[in-house]
Amino acid sequence: DASINEEIEKLRLSTTASLLTRKDVVVVASVSCIYNLGSPMEYGQAILEIGKGMKVGMQQVMKILQKMYYERNDIDFQRGTYRVRGDTLDIFPSYMDQGYRLHFLGDKVEKVGKLEVVTGNTEELQSTRVVYPAKHYITPEQRVVPGIKQIEIDLESRIKQLKSSGKLVEAQRLEQKTHYDLEMIRQFGYCNGIENYSRYFDGRAAGEPPYTLMDYFPKDFLVIIDESHITIPQIRGMYN
Repeated sequence: DASINEEIEKLRLSTTASLLTRKDVVVVASVSCIYNLGSPMEYGQAILEIGKGMKVGMQQVMKILQKMYYERNDIDFQRGTYRVRGDTLDIFPSYMDQGYRLHFLGDKVEKVGKLEVVTGNTEELQSTRVVYPAKHYITPEQRVVPGIKQIEIDLESRIKQLKSSGKLVEAQRLEQKTHYDLEMIRQFGYCNGIENYSRYFDGRAAGEPPYTLMDYFPKDFLVIIDESHITIPQIRGMYN
C-alpha cells in the first residue's frame, strides 16, 4: 500500500495536464517518470470543459466530477475536491494552486471565475477552461467488470500455487488484500495502489509494458539525460 506525497502528485498531474493542452512544456523529472501511469487516452478523454454560457446543470457537472475522481467536501476544500454553496460550485483541480468557481442560473453556467482558495477572491474568466481528472487511473466502466473477473481467476490460481508450496501466510495475506481492493474498486471505482491492477483495466497482455509519463509526450519530443551511466541502465531495466 502506497502513501502518496501530495506535492509530488500535484506536480505529476500538472505535468500530464500541461502535456495534453500545450506544446511549450519543459519537464524536469527523476527516473520515476518511467514508472507506471494510467493510459493517456483514457486520461485525456475524461475531461470537463467549463465556460460562461454553457448549457449544463449543476447536477450534471457534479456527476462528471465524481467520474473524474473528485470528491465532494463542503468543509475541508482541498485539491481533488469540489464544494457546493447554493447555486455556486467550486472546483479545486488536483494539479493547480487555484480553483474555479461556477455560478449557475438554472441549467446554464452564468459565470466562471478563477478562485484564490485562501482568500476567496475571484477573477472572472471569459474563455473556456478544461479540468482534468483528479487521478491518473481512469478506468472505463465497461472494463471494470471483466477486469475484476480476470483478477479473481488469476488470484485463485496464485493462491493454489502458494498453498501447494506451503506458503499459507502469504496466500492468506494476498487473498485478504486483493478482496479488499476489489471491494473498494466495486464501490468507489478506485483503491490505493490501483496501479498494481492496471494491466487488467488497460486491457494489456501479461508482460506488456505499462503506460508511463513518456506516453503523454507528442512524438517530436526531446530527451536530455543527465548521469547517463546510471540513468540508461535504469531505463533499460524498466523497459525490459
